[in-house]
Amino acid sequence: MISTIIAYIKKLLLLLLSPECYDVFFTEFNFFHIPCLKASLSKSLGYGIIAGSVLVKVPQIIKITKNQSAEGISIPGQILELYGITASVVYSYVKHFPFSSWGDGVFMLGQTSTIAGLSLHYNKGKIPCFIFLFFYSTLLYILLSGWISIDLLWTFQATSVPIMFVGKLIQAFQNYSSKSMGQQSIITVSLLFFGSLARVFTSVEETGDHIVILTYSLASLANGVVLSQFMIYPSSHGVKKPQRVKKQQRPQPPPKKKKIR
Repeated sequence: MISTIIAYIKKLLLLLLSPECYDVFFTEFNFFHIPCLKASLSKSLGYGIIAGSVLVKVPQIIKITKNQSAEGISIPGQILELYGITASVVYSYVKHFPFSSWGDGVFMLGQTSTIAGLSLHYNKGKIPCFIFLFFYSTLLYILLSGWISIDLLWTFQATSVPIMFVGKLIQAFQNYSSKSMGQQSIITVSLLFFGSLARVFTSVEETGDHIVILTYSLASLANGVVLSQFMIYPSSHGVKKPQRVKKQQRPQPPPKKKKIR
C-alpha cells in the first residue's frame, strides 16, 4: 500500500522534475542543487502559466459579448497577434519542445481567434467572421499536419517576431488615437504581461531557442505598453445607446370663449 502511494507521488513529481533531479533531491537529499532548482522552478512556472492561460482572455470575450461591441479592439492587431501565437505553437510542437514551455499557446490560440472572430462579427458582419474562422482552421490543420518543412516553419516563427510586435503596437496606437481603451479588459492585459514575462524565463531554461526567447521578450514589452495605457485612458464599460431627442411641444393657445348674445 505504502509503496503504491510512493510510486504515485513519484509520478506526480516527475511531471516537474527530471529523473536526474528527482534523484538529486530525494536520493542524495541535495535540496540546494542550483541547476535542478532552476529547472523545477521553470517547470512549475510553465504549468502554472498553462493553467492560467485557460481563462486569460475570457474576461475580454465576456466583455465583448456582454456589450455586443468590439469597440477599441483592433482587428489587424488581433490577426497579427494570432499570427505570432500560431507560429510559436506550430514551431514548438514540431520541434518537440516540452509542453510546459509552450502549452499556454494552445489556449491563447483558441481565445485570440475567438476575439478576432467576434470583432469581425460585430464590426463587419457574420459572413466575414465565418470566412476568417474557416480559412484559419484550414491553415492551422495544414501547419500541424507535418506537410511543411522545418526550415519553412523556422522562417514562419522568425517573421512572427516583428509581426507580433507590430500587431501590439497597432493596438497601442489605436488606443492613443481614440484616447480610450474601448472594450479591452485590464485583467486580460495584466495576465498577458506577467505571463509573457514568466515565459522568458521558462524559454531560457527549457528551450534555449533564441527566436522563442526574443518572441516572449518583445511580447512582454508590447503588453507592458498596452497595460500602461490603462493608467492614462478610460475603458468603456458599456455601449451607450443614442438617446432620442424629444420634440418640444408648442404651447397650445387657450380656447376661444363663445360670445353671449
